[in-house]
Order: sequence, then structure tokens, then C-alpha cells
Amino acid sequence: MKYKIKNNSLDELIELARSGDMDALEEIIKRQQKNVYATLYYLNAKPDEIMDLTQEILFKVAKNIKKLKNPRTFKSWLNQIIINQFYDTLRKKQKSVKKVCLENTEESKTNFEIPDFASNPYQKAVDKELEAAIKNSIHKLPDPFKAAIIMRELQGLSYEEIANATNSNIGTVKSRIARARLKLQEYLKPYLS
Repeated sequence: MKYKIKNNSLDELIELARSGDMDALEEIIKRQQKNVYATLYYLNAKPDEIMDLTQEILFKVAKNIKKLKNPRTFKSWLNQIIINQFYDTLRKKQKSVKKVCLENTEESKTNFEIPDFASNPYQKAVDKELEAAIKNSIHKLPDPFKAAIIMRELQGLSYEEIANATNSNIGTVKSRIARARLKLQEYLKPYLS
């Protein structure tokens, strides 16, 4: 049965999971965990928390999949869970006592690996530097801009899906994305010239 499940579309898997098929739910989780992790990676400056957040989000997906009425809105629904969980975590941190970490944060960072098909060591170094610059630039953006640009550029969501996930109107989403792009161009100008 698992072989058959792996060949199903996401919509089909969602329908099966909504009816209690655990194999379908497992396949959905497998397919979405990298997407959730990548989104959190760009939203969250602290990589040591990403794995825990990813697990919490995937647990919420598993727990609430039966409540999803339309499988076609899954990406928007998932992103709403990601955004809500991320901001809930931020709010909890703001309420807690701040602590100072004595370890060297450069050594403790988790590397996010992207397949590199270039064989040129110089190009690899340039690509790695650019990737770090893009990540740092995204982290500099205000939270609403950061969320909108990640959902649009990294996840390929439509303006309407982003509006639904962030509880905003489409005009606000378009404005945030446009402003985020301008800011990113400004931050990355030294790397692009």
C-alpha cells in the first residue's frame, strides 16, 4: 500500500489522511518537513530552535488535518500554522527572562545545505557567501516583510494564499513584497554589482 501512497498527489493524500489513513498522513509529513524547515530557517535567526518548531508544526498538521475542508488550500493552511507557531514562540520569548549565551555562535550555527552542482571551488565559495548574504538580508527585514517574501519567493505561494496565511488583504501583501524586494536589493547591492 505504501508504494501506492507515494505516487498519489498531495490533494489525494490529504483526502486519505482526512479519512484516517495513517500512511497518507506519514507521506504528507515526509513531503512537507523540508518545506517547513526551510521556511523557519529564513524566518528564525536561531537554528537551534528550528527542529523543535518544525516538529511542533508537523504535529499540529497531523492533529488538525481532518479540519482542513479544501485540500487545495493546504499550502496556505500550512503556512498559517507556520507563521502562527513562529510568532507564538517569539511572543513567549519576549515574556521570558533573557539569557546570555556564552558559546561562540558562529560555531554553533547549523548549516543549511543546498545541493551544489558546481565543481569549481571558487564558485562554491562565492555561492556560499551569497547564500549567507541573502539569509542575513532576509533576517534584517521587518517580520511582516520577511514572512511575505519567504512565502512568495521560496514557497511560490500566490498573493491570495499569502493574504490568507497572514490574515492580510492582497494589497498589503503586494506592498510588503515590493518593499521587501527593494530592501533586499539595497542590502545585496554590494554582491550584485
